[in-house]
Amino acid sequence: MTLEYEHYDSIADMTSEDRELVEAAQRACEGAIATYSHFHVGAAARLESGKIVTGSNIESEVYPAGLCAERTLLYHHQATSPEDRIVALAIASEPSHRECYPCGQCRQVLHDVEKRQGLDFKVIMSGAGSASVVNRASDLLPFTFEL
Repeated sequence: MTLEYEHYDSIADMTSEDRELVEAAQRACEGAIATYSHFHVGAAARLESGKIVTGSNIESEVYPAGLCAERTLLYHHQATSPEDRIVALAIASEPSHRECYPCGQCRQVLHDVEKRQGLDFKVIMSGAGSASVVNRASDLLPFTFEL
């Protein structure tokens, strides 16, 4: 297996649609509750309808009770409008010293969403002014858990 992805040294080089999604993820960082890590993460997804939905990470005093930005967004989307499928998802962080990549749990959930909605979607991982893009979320976790 080979991983195919695109890398942009500057988000300015991306399509206006992808740049808009990265900017929405960057704004979503402002809503993060990162009291302990001080690492604010935002995620934004473009739906088939063109609507953009966002999520941010939430930390809790009860340590594993927190949730990553990607899963906050994905679970909310599933609860409110799953019929409007996701076509692209962007991730950003503050501070932004490098591109922000999803954790293992988020990679599995991204795969689960693709499988459930029957449609692959691109993932844009941004930070420090650059971005890397995969065309399928499932590419981020080649050995997924399956029941």
